Amino acid sequence: MSHKLIDHSPDVKKLRDNGYEVEVIGNYLLMHSVPYLNANKEVVKGTLVSNVSIANNQVTKPNTHVIHFAGEFPCNIDGTIIRQLQHSSRTTNLTDRIVVNHSFSNKPANGYQNYYDKMVQYAEIISAPARNIDPSATARTYKVIESLDEESVLNYSDTNSSKAEIEAINQKLSGLKIGIIGLGGTGSYILDFIAKTYVGEIHLYDGDKFLQHNAFRAPGAPSLEELNESVLKIDYLYNIYSKMHKHIITHGLFINESNVGMLKDLDFVFVCIDKSEIKELIFKKLEDEGVEFIDTGIGVERVDDSLIGMIRTTTSTKNKRDHVWNGCISFADEENEEYASNIQIAPLNCLNATFAVIKFYKRYGVLNDLENEHHSTYSINVNQLVSDEISA
Repeated sequence: MSHKLIDHSPDVKKLRDNGYEVEVIGNYLLMHSVPYLNANKEVVKGTLVSNVSIANNQVTKPNTHVIHFAGEFPCNIDGTIIRQLQHSSRTTNLTDRIVVNHSFSNKPANGYQNYYDKMVQYAEIISAPARNIDPSATARTYKVIESLDEESVLNYSDTNSSKAEIEAINQKLSGLKIGIIGLGGTGSYILDFIAKTYVGEIHLYDGDKFLQHNAFRAPGAPSLEELNESVLKIDYLYNIYSKMHKHIITHGLFINESNVGMLKDLDFVFVCIDKSEIKELIFKKLEDEGVEFIDTGIGVERVDDSLIGMIRTTTSTKNKRDHVWNGCISFADEENEEYASNIQIAPLNCLNATFAVIKFYKRYGVLNDLENEHHSTYSINVNQLVSDEISA
C-alpha cells in the first residue's frame, strides 16, 4: 500500500526519487534517518512524521504546517535546542507502529504547498547544525524502505483518525469479530457506525427483505427501483457498506436452535430484535460461550396526538450477566406495541444505535468509562438518561 500511494503522489514520489528515506504507514508520511545534533553535540538520526491528506488515493496539499519528530530535541552547534522549531514535547503513540517525542512548528508565509517542500524544509533546519560537525550528514540516504503491504479492513484510508491523531486509540478495535442480529432499524444504524471502524469482521444476521417501511427507519435513501427489487436486508446493506469495509459477512437467516451455534466465534454481538423467545436462546448461548453483547430496545406508545417512549441499552459482560434475567429486559412479546406496527421513528433507532456503539467503544477503551454502567434508559418526553446496574 505504501509504495502504491507514493507512486501515485508526485511530491512524495519526488522525495523518494531524490534519495530521502520515506514511507507511508496508514495516513502518515515518515522520513527516516534525518541527522541532527543532540544536547551532547553528537550527530544522531531521527524520523520526521507528518499526517497526510489523501483524496482519490493521492496525497494532496498539507492541511497543517506542524510536524512530529521521533528522537531527541534537535540542537544548535552550541547544544541549545533549535527554538524556531519549538511547539510541544510529549511522547505520543500515533499508531501502534509510530511513536513520536516532539512536534515542531515552522510555517512559511504562504504555508506548505506540497509534502516535498514541507519535509525537506524541516529536514534542512534540523540537519544544518549536524553538517557543521559532519559535512557528510544528510537525510538523502537513497535507502529504499520495503513496504509491509498491511492489509487494511477499510477500502480507503481513515484520514479522519490521523487528522485528529487518534488512530492508535481506534486501533483498539482491530481484529474483533462483531455480530449484528437484526438489521431492520437500530441494527442498520449500528452497521453504519461499525463499518467505519477497524474491526476485523462484521457479521450480519437477518432473514427479512428490505421493504418500503424499512427505508424510513434505516440510514440512507434507497430509490424506488431498489425497493422494488425486494432483496434481503443484509444484501441491501452489504451493497452499501462493503464499499467502505472489506470484511462484511452476510447470513440471510433468522437465528434459531439449529444455527445459534454460529455465534460462538464472535467477540461481541449487538442484539436488535424483538422476539423474546429467540432473545432468550441467543443470550444463553452467548453467555455459555463467554461472548459479550449489547441488547437494544425501543418502547413507543401513542398518547393523544404524540408519541412517548423509552430507549434501552443493556450490556452483558463476562463480569456481569445477572441483570439481563432480573428485570432489565422484558421477555414478553408485545404484539400491539406501536413499534411493531412499523411506526416511523428513525431518530430513535439512530439514538438507540448511538448509545449501543458508545458503550461498545467504552468496553474496548476507545472512549473513557468512569461509570461502567450495564443498563441505561432514555425517556423521550422528560429528556432523561438514567444509568443503572453498575458492575462490581
